[in-house]
Amino acid sequence: MADERRERFLTSSGIELPNDFNPDNISELDPAADLGAPGEFPYTRGVRRNMYRGRFWTMRQYAGFATAKESNERYKYLLSQGTTGLSVAFDLPTQIGLDSDDPLALGEVGKVGVAIDCIDDMLTLFDGIPLDRVSTSMTINATASTLLCLYLAVARRQGVGFDKVNGTIQNDILKEYIARGTYIYPPKPSLRLITDTFAFCAAEVPNWNTISISGYHIREAGSTAAQELAFTLADAICYVQAAIDVGLDVDDFAPRLSFFFNAHNDLLEEVAKFRAARRLWAKIMRDRFGAKAAKSQMLRFHTQTAGSTLTAQQPEVNIARTTIQALAAVLGGTQSLHTNSMDEALSLPTENAARVALRTQQVIAHESGVANTVDPLAGSYAIEELTTQLERLAEDYIRKIDDMGGMLRAIETGYVQREIQEAAYQYQKAVEAEDAIVVGVNRFRIEEDGHIPTLSVDPAIERDQVERLQAMRGRRDASKAEAAMQKLKDSAAGTENLLPRILDCVEASVTVGEIGHALRGVWGEYQEAITI
Repeated sequence: MADERRERFLTSSGIELPNDFNPDNISELDPAADLGAPGEFPYTRGVRRNMYRGRFWTMRQYAGFATAKESNERYKYLLSQGTTGLSVAFDLPTQIGLDSDDPLALGEVGKVGVAIDCIDDMLTLFDGIPLDRVSTSMTINATASTLLCLYLAVARRQGVGFDKVNGTIQNDILKEYIARGTYIYPPKPSLRLITDTFAFCAAEVPNWNTISISGYHIREAGSTAAQELAFTLADAICYVQAAIDVGLDVDDFAPRLSFFFNAHNDLLEEVAKFRAARRLWAKIMRDRFGAKAAKSQMLRFHTQTAGSTLTAQQPEVNIARTTIQALAAVLGGTQSLHTNSMDEALSLPTENAARVALRTQQVIAHESGVANTVDPLAGSYAIEELTTQLERLAEDYIRKIDDMGGMLRAIETGYVQREIQEAAYQYQKAVEAEDAIVVGVNRFRIEEDGHIPTLSVDPAIERDQVERLQAMRGRRDASKAEAAMQKLKDSAAGTENLLPRILDCVEASVTVGEIGHALRGVWGEYQEAITI
């Protein structure tokens, strides 16, 4: 139409938007088969019958910096302000299995998250926080099994039974190979750690979500919504198959699988993405893997607003972006939510910025009214057609990946990485051509004074952390620690479940770095193949 702002209107996934959606331009929809009722297969409309009319989503704020003491103070502050679940950010050395005094950790201790080296740090991190009363999500992957064991060791010291703790470890190593890079070991032993965690928790920690299969970082790397959906579910298919291949029954571990998605700016496409994810996963679990339990077929997910959309320019505008993204997550039926702070393009969040981010969730929950009706956009021509189109695009990607031999093969050949890189490149071109507008960056710029409060980590923090770590090593029972590490190495060379051995190690004050080096010695380190 000659009077329209542009020739074509497209979503991030390339779905062309007509002037209006109506019965003449949408796919045939069978409400009973494609939607069902909330809480019923295929769960398009949500995983619970009454959704937020029963209880709100868990309001998490991702936090962690400096040492365990500083992070513990931030957690207590957030809990006092109405956060209903903790979400732990770990520093880079912890994420890649290095102790704070490792030469490779120099300058990184406590910078992008909290430094955790040993059981003493974990005890400090959760000091005064009863683990049977709080749900904790830990964003940790290559060392996820070690951090889970540290958490369980704290629960044991608090007198809390393993069956009373609940929370999530991210534990999604495939997306590290795809988009993020904090891997340690080659894929096969990495998958073993994951399936060992599935088995151990099914028997010992029944209320723990053993993996959070993450599309978030795939989207942050530049993927489209359809790619985020497809590659996340393809990763999940790989994990489920790996667990079945080692003899686990799908209905024993699948109810504790969880997902982690990005909430981006295109509100309608994002709502549709979440609905399509539930529907597609329900069918995959029932038809591909033969899952019979309803909870095995339900896709439960955490959402974080899109860090890659935050701008250093006019950071207050990020509050508006985050609000739109959080609203999309709620309208899409998320089970928990983290809202990014306005200053995160500049630094770790200040206390004030973190509070505003939390208040954004609370306003949506208590003032907007959207939580009072289950799946309030259901039946919208636009929402239902976008849901269908995203499901089809994701199915096409999953078929391609299956034809290649599965997700591991698709990663090894660089196919997934190239798809994401191309999408990111096309978006950057659109920004530079002003076909995509980023407020304050390529349009609506202003002169700024640059005086924005930010959080900085004192360099003395690293020195203090190293001193505490070395003092702990000096007072621990060295023979007990060495014996625990040797048993871990022996088990890693065999087929025994490694979680009990790792738990013995952390109880003996073996450090995260020592556990990491012990397993490196048996399995080696992964070296990324160069693909062009």
